[in-house]
Amino acid sequence: MTKTSRRTALAGLSAGLLAMTALTGAAFAQSINLTYLIPSGADGVAVAEELVKSFEAANPDINIDIETRPGGSEGDNLVKTRLATGTMADVFRYNSGSLFQAINPQQFLVDLTNEPWQADVQASFKQVVTAPDGTVRGAPMGAAMGGGIYYNRDIYEELGLSVPTTWAEFMANNEKIKAAGKVAVIQTYGDTWTSQLFVLADYFNVSAKDPNFASRYTANEAKFATDAAALRGFEKLQESFEAGFFNEDFGAAKYDDGIRMISAGEGAHYPMLTFATTAIAATYPENIANVGFFAQPGDDAALNGLTVWMPDGLYIPQTTANMDAAKKFVAFVASVEGCDAQTRAGGASGPYLVNGCTLPADVPPAVTDMLPYFAEGGQNGPALEFLSPIKGPALEQITVEVGSGIRPAADGAALYDEDVRKQAQQLGLPGW
Repeated sequence: MTKTSRRTALAGLSAGLLAMTALTGAAFAQSINLTYLIPSGADGVAVAEELVKSFEAANPDINIDIETRPGGSEGDNLVKTRLATGTMADVFRYNSGSLFQAINPQQFLVDLTNEPWQADVQASFKQVVTAPDGTVRGAPMGAAMGGGIYYNRDIYEELGLSVPTTWAEFMANNEKIKAAGKVAVIQTYGDTWTSQLFVLADYFNVSAKDPNFASRYTANEAKFATDAAALRGFEKLQESFEAGFFNEDFGAAKYDDGIRMISAGEGAHYPMLTFATTAIAATYPENIANVGFFAQPGDDAALNGLTVWMPDGLYIPQTTANMDAAKKFVAFVASVEGCDAQTRAGGASGPYLVNGCTLPADVPPAVTDMLPYFAEGGQNGPALEFLSPIKGPALEQITVEVGSGIRPAADGAALYDEDVRKQAQQLGLPGW
């Protein structure tokens, strides 16, 4: 774990500051030092430094030391250890969803339910930082990411197509694209993880039909193979393959091929997570304006909405000695000023989950296309992995088989139900 260099200098001055405190009295005596723990990585550090810089400018009596930690399982273990030993920083950034639940938030984190700024935090985010006792323990840190379908805007304009809000409309568009001699749906099974999108991005449609699916699924009371709404993701993959909509080299093409094809108009649709927008902008900047995005359609236009991969949360441990200052910093991050600071440091990759936060006018169309799902009257909800700790490791192999015509959708869903059973039992979940 490391601290940023701007803070190291403070340590060297500590002796001098102590002496000056004795001479100058109340002004220095009121100064507060907070610690802020974040995952390592250049992008994350740059955002944290801009947030701290902006916050300190508005709050000159509070100084913040930034600490970094490893990512992955090593970082998970470090966070759990520091919480358990009472040595956690005053504020820390960590995952929302199932990993948030794994750090025992009810025991270790401060209840932020009644903080005034929570009124502007979108309900879909609160859902993934709510402890088992129903209290909200976190604030959003970063932008949301969507799971859905990129589309080539030039092809849509050339063929006179409209963005679909139902699966039937999507399939009708695909028929017209295929009839025009173009690739309707890009698939890239050379990177097997990309095959999962038709299933994972369909979760908003599942929850729209059954808001309690995630809890029933976790309790072994709902299955992909036997729940008609959950099975649809596998069926959509099978239907797309059987209709002959895929690129000829779908079994060997890779993610990098996919972002090239969708941006250059070599294909009309590419199911994917919106983190690819940044990659397209960096690799094919001349084509970024050609790429739009929409949610994976369901069967009912009235229930059209976006499956969202939620950003991290900011949390305060129960052990902090600087509660008021820590809450003040978290409130700043969950404000319009906090969103603006994040955009200045890291650009705009997606919508923030704080009402009133806006994005620059020059963001790529694929980012702009996400905004209506987060605006008043729009609909979005967390991906299943943020609501349940169960995600089978074999899903990407199963979806490759379904998407290649090797295995029917129903068999694939049943096989996935068995895959997650092993994980649920390893986690010791009741009912398995």
